[in-house]
Amino acid sequence: MPASLLRRITLCLAIASPAVIFRLAGFAPSPVIDLVVFGAAVVAASFLLAWAAEAARKDISGALAIAILALVAVLPEYAVDLYYAFRSGSDPSYEQFAAANMTGSNRLLLGFGWPLVVVVALVVARRAAARSSAAKPAFLQLRAKSRPEIGFLAILAVAAFAIPFLGMIPIWFGILLILAFAAHLWRARRVHDDGEEEFAGAAAHIADLPQRARRVTIAATFLVAAAVILAAAEPFATALVDSGSALGIDSYFLVQWLAPLASEAPEFIVAVLFALRGMGAAAIGTLIASKINQWSLLVGSLPVAHFFGGGGTDLALDARQIEEFVLTASQTVMGVAIIIALRFHRRTAFALAALFAVQFLVAGTTGRWILSVIQIAIAIVALVIHRKDIVPTLSAPFRRAAEPDAELSPTEGQAGADARSSGSTLIHIASATTIDSSSIAPSDWSPVEAEIESDPAASSLDRTRRRVPMEMPRSSR
Repeated sequence: MPASLLRRITLCLAIASPAVIFRLAGFAPSPVIDLVVFGAAVVAASFLLAWAAEAARKDISGALAIAILALVAVLPEYAVDLYYAFRSGSDPSYEQFAAANMTGSNRLLLGFGWPLVVVVALVVARRAAARSSAAKPAFLQLRAKSRPEIGFLAILAVAAFAIPFLGMIPIWFGILLILAFAAHLWRARRVHDDGEEEFAGAAAHIADLPQRARRVTIAATFLVAAAVILAAAEPFATALVDSGSALGIDSYFLVQWLAPLASEAPEFIVAVLFALRGMGAAAIGTLIASKINQWSLLVGSLPVAHFFGGGGTDLALDARQIEEFVLTASQTVMGVAIIIALRFHRRTAFALAALFAVQFLVAGTTGRWILSVIQIAIAIVALVIHRKDIVPTLSAPFRRAAEPDAELSPTEGQAGADARSSGSTLIHIASATTIDSSSIAPSDWSPVEAEIESDPAASSLDRTRRRVPMEMPRSSR
């Protein structure tokens, strides 16, 4: 095992070990100390989970790997949320916290995670373009195979409005969401891999190990991290509530925002590492998969945990939680509308981050409702602008995974048809900007050296969309 990997794992285990000792000895000096000790253990275990899940893509490739990675990455969040839901079955005072962590992490993922990844990816792409004297990209181009995930997230976001309308999460609705997640995994299993996986950081060291050593390391890391999370989840969740009273801070606020920061931090770091390596689209794809997990499996599991904790078949929501669900669902609809054309502009990333920050300034009921309306209005405008992409996106989850052309936007589909008919080549610059060479006069191109692999089994569209490093035309420099 590489020394750098061993140091990172040892550091995480050292950070998590006090929580294990506290739990085994039954030691609980004060809510604040418990919060720090068990919170640090959750963060450390989250890093271990993220590394192991990422490295597991070496043996589980394709869209299924991304879905599983996203699921494993949010396991700490599941542990905390399900504890609150389970406890609410016997203690009604915990009902208000059952969905607080979910709504906070959900909005944190989209309002902070998405913009962060886009900005980092575009900075990297612009620097690469400057070194090669190429045009600087204005947006991050998402992969066409992300369209089914975006469509599925759109359906879940619209369905989520049924929860505040009902004023509860019925167990039958939760089971439907869990089944929807299972269907999503089943479809992801059928999506074909499109190339060799790339890894970053500690996950790269694990992935480079020999097969037997790699699988043993991944399995052991999973087991240790899961054990730490199971040991730390309950005291961490309890300490969040008790620390609010001790520090004079709203307990709901701590549960909604401090717990997600602890559980989501490793996922954000892994996504940023991808963006730094020029894999911004893959990073966004992972965060989209996490959103799907939250709106399907996590929300669906809450009433089930509440039921097994001694509650009824419905998880009731108070007025505050209803407002939070509306705000969270409206933000998700807005996010889907923004990326429905498979483009994520830099200015849009800044706008998302600004809207996310505004909610901390308008913490009252009126402010949350106004912000929800603003987000829906932005979504409507974006959907009108990208109206040609609505039907392809909403129908993409129900199409066969083997139909690559069906996942393209109308613009991309036409470009592919033009490429096949005229023999033009769609040249993807490293910044993910797409240029149709048929629209550029041959005299405009400077001499280049590029190798395009010849694959008889590949379709003409695959060959025209192959990414190759090429110089920009003189006229665009």
